[in-house]
Amino acid sequence: MAKKKKKIKLPELGPGSILVDSHCHLDFPDYAADQEEVIAAAVKAGVTRMITIGIDYRTSAAAVALAAEYESVYAAVGIHPHHAAEMSDDDLSAIVGLAKSPEVVAYGEVGIDMVKNYAPLEVQKEKFSRQVALAKELELPLIIHDREAHAEILAILQKEAPFPAKGVIHCFSGNLDIASRFMELGFYISIPGVVTFNKAEELQEAARRIPLESLLVETDAPFLAPVPRRGRRNEPAYVLYTAQKVAELKGITLDEVAGTTTANVEKLFHLTKQL
Repeated sequence: MAKKKKKIKLPELGPGSILVDSHCHLDFPDYAADQEEVIAAAVKAGVTRMITIGIDYRTSAAAVALAAEYESVYAAVGIHPHHAAEMSDDDLSAIVGLAKSPEVVAYGEVGIDMVKNYAPLEVQKEKFSRQVALAKELELPLIIHDREAHAEILAILQKEAPFPAKGVIHCFSGNLDIASRFMELGFYISIPGVVTFNKAEELQEAARRIPLESLLVETDAPFLAPVPRRGRRNEPAYVLYTAQKVAELKGITLDEVAGTTTANVEKLFHLTKQL
């Protein structure tokens, strides 16, 4: 007789506590069959709001449409560094048009990726700089993709500073020193499910020592599912596992992490929908 698989339970928030998944991609094909159910499951678990992120014009438009459809969803628009090589002036104009939609709370994700290298570094830097300037013109916070490009991104941000609308370093992968340099520029640090991985000691140490008032939590769903869901499709509800790990590292409660990171998201993105 086959052994019955043990059901994995989500961490539970206390009464009145809520969480926000500050970064997910709900328009991706991974959710084509059950998008509505995934969003409903997150809300039921206490993840009452989600920010779905564009990576090019098509996905940015889809993010705006989703945010218009669901009370629990907000949108961000931008062109990801993977698409920097094909980004045109017309694309930027179209993104600016989308950015003026009431559902849009941020510009991104934009940045530099020196691992995949889908576009030459100089092209990525030039396109990133243009979008940083646009975000400032639009008075929107930035959502930044930084993959092995800390020095390059910091140099551009320091040149373009200050950032009255602030921003966030999505899916943070650096150490405490790098985090501190971003925070000095007015950026929050977003902790992904990677923090739950056994070998993520550097990220765990950063999460332990960065002030809670500077942290957000995210899934980057459908990617990077946290332990104990690692290897499966990620979902906004699973941000609970990430928040629980941050609480464990800091020696505080899950509700404390939820309360402060939710307040941080609300402050950064000016979330206005009443749920």
